[in-house]
Amino acid sequence: MARKKVTLRQLQIVRITLWCLVCASVVLGVSLLFILKSKEVAYEAVQMHPQLLPLPIGVDPATQTITEQPNIDFYQKLLFASEYSNAKLSFLKRIQKKFLREGWYQNLASANTKILVIYAGQRKEEIIDSFGDILRWSVPERAAFEALVLGDQEVLSEGLFFPGSYVVDSDATPTYVATLLITRFNTNVTLRYAPEVAAQVPLQQALIVASLIEREAYTFADMRIISGVIWNRLFTDMKLQLDATLQYAKGSRNYEPEWWPQPLPEDKYIDSPYNTYQNTGLPPAPIANPSGTALLAALNPIASDCLFYFHDSSGDLYCSKNYEEHVTKLKRLYGSGR
Repeated sequence: MARKKVTLRQLQIVRITLWCLVCASVVLGVSLLFILKSKEVAYEAVQMHPQLLPLPIGVDPATQTITEQPNIDFYQKLLFASEYSNAKLSFLKRIQKKFLREGWYQNLASANTKILVIYAGQRKEEIIDSFGDILRWSVPERAAFEALVLGDQEVLSEGLFFPGSYVVDSDATPTYVATLLITRFNTNVTLRYAPEVAAQVPLQQALIVASLIEREAYTFADMRIISGVIWNRLFTDMKLQLDATLQYAKGSRNYEPEWWPQPLPEDKYIDSPYNTYQNTGLPPAPIANPSGTALLAALNPIASDCLFYFHDSSGDLYCSKNYEEHVTKLKRLYGSGR
């Protein structure tokens, strides 16, 4: 029986098919490598033990002055080493955040442990939902966890869930996980917050400013600049007018589907104590859970005359000392003021 002759077209189809299979295998392998590496990031963050040095401070609300302390960048790297090193791995963190609640992802390294992650700038509701879903907590267990972390104090509804990775047993209880969070907060914040620092800026006030900075800035350098703008406005009783506070106020409404919705012009009139377009001074409590880096920036702003700022489409920050200069920069970049 004669063999069928293979045509050139059939050969091309075979080659293309094999090439596609090879490419798919490579992509799958690289993707799996990134996924595994994203889990390593979490484990490495847990294992880091930053130095227990006191937080420096360069702002004094009583005298309305900002005195820049030396080596603040060095302090940031030394005190919050895991935050600094992991900032370079934002792509891996995005992978981690996308798959964190998936059972197959959690079981990659071990079926007996779970990785819980608090991302800087999250609301407590986001954190509780994530922890509860991963550990399969009931509604009462989630409520108990929140109550344990917040404790007896009635002032800070946010700000006590310290960002970072927490590795726990698969059957970890709300009490156990809450104890981990309280210990982490005390280690990174309470034990570093010296009495003389608290005398100048009470911890509650610092956490509020840090939460605003966390939601408004992209880098540590930007955090310090925006911190300076916030303090300059507070010194002159000028409304802060921060979009992040509109997002928090808007996201707190029961019918809002997102925790951080895009603010619209009409949102500036939302009736809320967190609306800094309508109310002078700081919000009554933090709007999110800030990182140690943001807390450091809140206490150590850049001294400048800036009262206005905005980010361009690339994330670069522009600050101005008055509204006219602010509008001029907007027009130069966008053709009109905003």
